[in-house]
Amino acid sequence: MPKKSKVEEDQELEAEILPLAFEDDPDVLDDAAREEHRSKAFTISSYGADYSVDMLVSRLRSGAFYVPDFQRAYVWNQRQASRFVESLLMGLPVPGIFMFKDPSSPSKHLIIDGQQRLKTLQLFYDGVFHERKFRLLDVADDWRGRTYQDLSEDDRQRLDDSIIHTIIFKQDQPKSDKSSVYEVFERINTGGVKLSAQEIRSCVSPGRFINLLRDLNTNSAWRQIYGKQSARLKDQELILRFLAMALNSGEYKRPMRRFLDSFLDTNENLTKAKETEFRALFEDAIELVNEVLGSAAFRPEKQLNTAVFDAVMVGLSRRLAQKKKPNPAALKKSYDNLLKSDDFRGAYLRSTADEEQVRTRIKLATGVFAGI
Repeated sequence: MPKKSKVEEDQELEAEILPLAFEDDPDVLDDAAREEHRSKAFTISSYGADYSVDMLVSRLRSGAFYVPDFQRAYVWNQRQASRFVESLLMGLPVPGIFMFKDPSSPSKHLIIDGQQRLKTLQLFYDGVFHERKFRLLDVADDWRGRTYQDLSEDDRQRLDDSIIHTIIFKQDQPKSDKSSVYEVFERINTGGVKLSAQEIRSCVSPGRFINLLRDLNTNSAWRQIYGKQSARLKDQELILRFLAMALNSGEYKRPMRRFLDSFLDTNENLTKAKETEFRALFEDAIELVNEVLGSAAFRPEKQLNTAVFDAVMVGLSRRLAQKKKPNPAALKKSYDNLLKSDDFRGAYLRSTADEEQVRTRIKLATGVFAGI
């Protein structure tokens, strides 16, 4: 059998990972997104609590029970919401709620499953549904058209006293992170569309770091390179990936997803100084890339390749930390030479989440930019 040419070998490698393009953002190629997870054992404590409806609403209003800033939007229509309220008025059993007890703030509980039900109750008690009065629709005649305030005293008391069973869990081991909540959130989420990794992170670890990622995601240079904002937060995940690699690549271990989870957990509530450092690291590098390479950056083919992105961004950020801004022509030439390197191509075309592949491509990118 004749030996394959280098072009044929490259085409086979690309064909091997092309189907692995991130399914919710077809313009981004990330084979690490489907990397198999390594199982991990946890020690979890959980207990059941029977909360009355009025207590649940009170804790929602106070923020003790909370839906993160990013979560699946409230999607029930008024008839669906009305039928749920009617079930409670009728004394029927309803599905329970699932919550995570936040170790950093024991009085706070993250709603893992049950958002639609809890938000429905809060909306009904507040009396407003999408900027109009929340009147019950498609329910029994006794309750049709009634707001919470319009209910009879007996009905209001029955609703207030209705019990919804709640399961609350916390992670006892390992104590170093809250990785179990990522697993639980991913597995118990029952929405019609599976949450992406970054959507889960935004739910599980709200804080200054997540807010910073959202803000950096609006950077005009980044938007020129990435394109329109990702509905599934892939663009925010790439910013997180760059920062994690730039600041902690020496600790990298696959799977990529858990490495990013851990880095986010560690820095969930950034100090002001850290926030300033992270911001400058990303903005300085991405603005230089946009100035010199423009929208073609990180795209050896048509798609934005995440492995090229992390290596080039880390290499450039290290270069910027050492010297004045490089000559644009020299930067462009070095970038082109890097993409032509057989070793670099191998490190961004196959097994891109493998520890050795990560080290190889970051080392090559750091070396090629250090000389300009």
